Amino acid sequence: MSEDLDDIIQNGGVAMDEALDHLKKELVKVRTGKASPSMLSGLLVNYYGTPTPMNQVANIATSDARTLTIQPWEKSMLGPIEKAIFEANLGLTPMNDGEVVRINIPPLTEERRRDLVKHIKSLGEDAKVSIRSTRQKLMDALRKEVKAGFPEDAGKRLEDKIQGMVNAFSEKADEIVAAKEKDVMTI
Repeated sequence: MSEDLDDIIQNGGVAMDEALDHLKKELVKVRTGKASPSMLSGLLVNYYGTPTPMNQVANIATSDARTLTIQPWEKSMLGPIEKAIFEANLGLTPMNDGEVVRINIPPLTEERRRDLVKHIKSLGEDAKVSIRSTRQKLMDALRKEVKAGFPEDAGKRLEDKIQGMVNAFSEKADEIVAAKEKDVMTI
């Protein structure tokens, strides 16, 4: 096998891995009715005119299964943190007591759970589309190599290998989605 083709296939595996990592990161943001500091990951707070990740201006913790507490390192950040949570439109209401910001996570309704499952399935499908897109790029590169003189029978074996990779990564995506669905639907 030519080194270029070997590198291309290896990079394809990395790209498929990244699609799964992205799926996991997006699913962490989906609310399950339980308090988790990761619910606020990616939220930016206006810190002296600079958008800054919330975990860099405050300590985010869970005080119980349904309550998040956000303790800013500077009291002047209470207002901007509250504002950032409201503007993120997460369906959460922050309560500022002058020391910390508390967020009570309301239980999910059955309808909201179904909507979340639809969203989760959509995220899973996006990951699988990314995986299939990577497969297409790999197959195009392989066909190009075969036209340039790479043996056809070896090319067919590589096509099977690529398809096997795609199937394995798609199954992993399905497993990740199924686990998150179960988590959301569990009351």
